[in-house]
Amino acid sequence: MIYVGIDVAKDKHDCFITNSDGEVLYKSFTIPNNLEGFHSLFQRIESVADDLTKVKVGLEATGHYSYNLLGFLLDKGLPTYVINPLHTNLYRKSLSLRKTKTDKVDARTIASMIMSDVSLKSYSDTSYHNEELKSLTRYRFDKVKERAKLKTSVSRLVCILFPELEKLVPTLHLASVYALLSEFPSANAVASAHLTKLSNLLSESSKGRYGKQTAVMFREAARTSIGSHMPAKSLELKHTIKLIRELDTEINEIEAAIKRIMDEEIQSPILTIPGISYRMGAMIIAEIGDFSRFDSADKILAYAGMSPSTYQSGQLDNGYSHMEKRGSRYLRYALYNATKYVCHWDESFGTYLAKKRAEGKHYNVALSHAAKKLVRLIYAIEKSGKAYMPSA
Repeated sequence: MIYVGIDVAKDKHDCFITNSDGEVLYKSFTIPNNLEGFHSLFQRIESVADDLTKVKVGLEATGHYSYNLLGFLLDKGLPTYVINPLHTNLYRKSLSLRKTKTDKVDARTIASMIMSDVSLKSYSDTSYHNEELKSLTRYRFDKVKERAKLKTSVSRLVCILFPELEKLVPTLHLASVYALLSEFPSANAVASAHLTKLSNLLSESSKGRYGKQTAVMFREAARTSIGSHMPAKSLELKHTIKLIRELDTEINEIEAAIKRIMDEEIQSPILTIPGISYRMGAMIIAEIGDFSRFDSADKILAYAGMSPSTYQSGQLDNGYSHMEKRGSRYLRYALYNATKYVCHWDESFGTYLAKKRAEGKHYNVALSHAAKKLVRLIYAIEKSGKAYMPSA
């Protein structure tokens, strides 16, 4: 068996090649982060390996710096292992008491690590699709967060320009309200608007829900409004609404891509759980990744940072431990949001949440218990590959 350790960096990669007998086939060498460098590495591997299936390549999970090299190695059919940098750091320290860390040493350490650790799992097509899904779900998370901030800005600006409007509609964040404010971004503008134009705008943007009566109500409220006449704020409001609309389009595109991967590539039974949509289901699957990495559902809870912290020293033992919150914040966010809907749509989860509330637990504490129950369910159906069957 041939072992290749690669320490990944932005502009270059340090490599080391050895075999099962510990014989150094290629001392640490450096390749540039380009196609020529990739081919140079592959040629050296080919020169010492008769069968590429008997080659193990290891590299650290260094974010986007490793994506291109990883893709190249997978295309060449080389079994590739992506290792957590924390593990390699601990492994390197276990080999020597000396504080020695260089890229060349790291490359050799990675090669030694994949030689000694038989439990490592190679990167696969499933891992690739999962990485793509993770990228999309996190991208969507950031976009939704950005949109939420802009919506807060809209509320602030309306409070300055036309404060009475908020009491006349269920929410400011309706297509019809945005259409109104984009055309007439202040109480003064609405007050002086032609009634026919205002009526047609509202009717078209609300698909007939609002008409002349609503237009009259808005205009009358605008004529007695205490809103300020500030052209600069009106311009800011128009631009903010424009940005929100652009984000809506982008988020819809991202969600369509997420749905395609979930339907065509992942095909997870998680979507059979009532209340779990493509949005939260995809984020949960993406953040957990390969379920075979975890021996139990409790390991996933620890990975999500949802297990209670433990502190014990001598006779001191904390009886009211807090949640660790050290894992993936995206996974915690998805699990808590999904749990809310699952408790609403699934009777057994709703009953369990009500039971915890009846015990005197705060809603968030009760919800955390339901989230742990949900994790155990997800783990069970993902391991079995069977759809969820709600209890009668």
